[in-house]
Order: sequence, then C-alpha cells, then structure tokens
Amino acid sequence: MKTFPAQVSSDMVLLAFIYIAGTLAVFVLILGLCLIDAGLVRRKNVLHTWIQKLTAAFVAGLGQAIGGYALWQYTFNNAFGVPAPFGTALKDWWVGGAFLNTHAALINPNALPEADTQQVFFVFFVTFSMAVAALIHSSVVERIRSGALYAMSFVLGLIVVPVVAFLTWGPLSPLTARGLHDFEGVLTIYVFAGTWALVLAWRLRPRLGMHAPHASGARPVPHNLSLVGAGALLFMIALPLVMLASGFIAPGQGYYGINYSTSGIGTVLSGIVLAMIGGGVVGAVLAHTRREAQWVFFGPVTGVVICGSIIDVAKPWWCLLLGAAGPVVALATMRLMIRLRVDELKVVPLALGPGIVGMIAGGFIAWGTPTGGYPGLTGTYALGRATITPAWQLLGVVIVVAIAAAGSFVFCLVTQALGKLRVDEDHEVAGGDLTAWGTDNYGHEPLITAAAAAAGTASIDNEPAGSRK
Repeated sequence: MKTFPAQVSSDMVLLAFIYIAGTLAVFVLILGLCLIDAGLVRRKNVLHTWIQKLTAAFVAGLGQAIGGYALWQYTFNNAFGVPAPFGTALKDWWVGGAFLNTHAALINPNALPEADTQQVFFVFFVTFSMAVAALIHSSVVERIRSGALYAMSFVLGLIVVPVVAFLTWGPLSPLTARGLHDFEGVLTIYVFAGTWALVLAWRLRPRLGMHAPHASGARPVPHNLSLVGAGALLFMIALPLVMLASGFIAPGQGYYGINYSTSGIGTVLSGIVLAMIGGGVVGAVLAHTRREAQWVFFGPVTGVVICGSIIDVAKPWWCLLLGAAGPVVALATMRLMIRLRVDELKVVPLALGPGIVGMIAGGFIAWGTPTGGYPGLTGTYALGRATITPAWQLLGVVIVVAIAAAGSFVFCLVTQALGKLRVDEDHEVAGGDLTAWGTDNYGHEPLITAAAAAAGTASIDNEPAGSRK
C-alpha cells in the first residue's frame, strides 16, 4: 500500500494540532453556555436545561456530519474546476466519504493536500453547528418541548447552517468573492442564531410570570448568577482558540484569515484580548452604574462579538475601541426586547445586536482591504480580487437575517400547528427536572401541578405555600 509521508510531516502534524485546539475550544464554549443557562434558569429547570442543550448540540452535529460539510467543500471544487463539484464533494465528505475515512498518510496530496488538517476542519464545522444549536436553545429555555428542539437542531445542522456558511464564510464563498468579509463566522453563528432565536422566542411567547403575574406565582428569576460568571470566563478562554482556528496557516509563509486576507497570529490575538478589555471595562461601568452584575460577565463577550468579523484585518487598537461599544449595543438591544415584551434577553442582545453592528461597522473600518480568493486562481476567485465595503457587509447581514427569520418562522408555524412547540402549563409550573426526569436535581422539591398551584398549595419554587418567611 502506497503511503505519502509528506501528508504526515512534522509541519502537517503541528498544523493539525492547532486546529484541534480550536475544535476542542468550541466544546468549552458549549460548556460555558450550559453554565450560563444553569445560572439564569430556575432551580427546577437546571438539570433539564443541561440535558436539552447537550442533546440539541449532538443532534445538530449529527446533521452536519451526515452531509452538511460537503456544501462548504463544494466552493473549493467549483473554483478549482473539479468535475461534478457538488457530487464529488458529497462523495468525499459525507460521514461515510472517502476522504473522511482514509488515513491522511494514504491520501495522495495531489488529490487532497494537508489531509489531516482538512479532516480536523470537518470536525471543526461539526462543532460549529453544535454551538449554533446550543446558542439558539439558550433563547427558549424552560418552555420549549424537547422533541421540537431536537428536530429543529437536526435540520439546522443538516441544511440551514451549511447553507449560511456556504454563502458567507470562507475564501471562495459566493458573497466573499464579491467583497463580504467575516473572519470568525459572525454571520453564521451570532447573526443567524440571534435572528432565529428572536423569531422563536416571539412565537413561543414569554415564560409564565415574565410580564404579568401568574396564578401559580411563577416568576422566571435567575438561579445562580455566579454560574453565569463562570460560563462567561470559559468563553473568554475558548474564543481566542476558536478564532485563531478560523484561518489558514501556510507553513513558511504566514497566517491568513479565513478569507485569505493577510494577517498574523500575534495581531489577531492582541485584537481579541483588547476587544475583551474594551468590552469588559465598559461592561463593568454599566454593571456598577445600573447595579446589574451580569454586565461584568457579558461585557467582554460582546466586545469580541462586535469585532469578530474584522479582527484578522483590524489593528488591535481599533478592536479596543470597537469592543468598548459592544456592551452599549447589547444594552440597547436588551431594552428593545423588553419594550417589545419578547422574553429573550441573552442571545438577541449579546449576539444579534453586536453582531449586526460589528458587521456593518467593519465595512467602514476596513473599507478597501483586499479579501477573498485563493492563491493560484484567476478571474472571479483570484486572490484579493474583491475588497471590503459597507454595502457587501450590509447585504450579507440582510441575506442571513432573511434566511434565519424565514426558517424559524416556518418551523414555528409547523410545530405550533401540531401542538408540539411549547410545553404544557403543568410542565412549566412544575419544572422540567421533575416532569421530564422524575427528579428535582436537589432532592427535596415535590411535584406540583398547575391546578394545585392555582389552589394556593404551592409557591414559585414548588415549596408548600407558607413555608417561606
């Protein structure tokens, strides 16, 4: 059996491990989301929230693995003139595909250069879909049915997220080739997930007691804000690794953003940390002036989100200033959600608002910077043929928002028509831990029905009425 040692040289192995670190960091992000939601939901929903989020993430990953990654590889096959580009990509990169199931040392580099790295990048894409599903789940905790959540997550991973990534992310995507620039995948993750979450939360309606008193006394109050801080810190640890893996490393040549824009590991890392610092300082100011502790935790995250599209081409001090605007945009978005009485004060304020503003602002900040294309190609896909402009950044936002809003709305219409979207009132009052799993996770809360609650035999924490002073 012929082997190809160049595929497993020291350079190639080291390159693969850099992307492995980014891939594992996405799991850390999902863990951070679990902790944030565990801190913000009521005690009676903590276990159920963990289970729903992890299951949704794995189901979305399954969808992406079955064939979603092939759509992204199609962009390369098409640009390089591979016959039957999509069919070939699907044959090579579906879960049973030849390239995915052959050891790198056995693959001719003329057919697939840097095979190990490309196989790792397949997993990186899978974890991206997992993160999107986990993020969307955060917008509807405590009230979405598990079956609807899992069905939605599978479709997201199999079809919707791959389509958005195909259009907007990578050096040869249709919009990138014309001037769109999105380094971290702000459109694919934050703008898409935020828009889908907004429509989903709107159609699901607020949790019981959110805007008006409920007979049960139910009130969606946070369970433990310190867990939110722990989750946000995990975000700060993982995001630099995820973002650095969102690019190309050419051994002996340098580091390039995912759109093959000239960049550098040092400047990207500096930009990320300064964006966190800018967002962190302003977030701390908001927290102390408004007496709302969560802004200390969320400020650094919004700083990175608002800078994510251009960190590879931005000067670090630009990221410091733009990152400082992240918490302000998030606060404005949150106030809008409250005014509209939409029960979604996490994903939309922290991802959608800063994501949209950052995409458009990036078009002005990096206006004229070459982007897109691939070395050795000519014509439409020539390296640096396109340039960043506000118009293309805005168009990218409009397209992704439209896809996400339409998809989420159709999903809601179908599941609501079937009566399968929102949990029953009894379930919501009693809590997901007891209703779905027969345990309260803490070992002392009895199962309370809505009828019992209405009769005055329960309080908001499922403890007997009058047991609290």
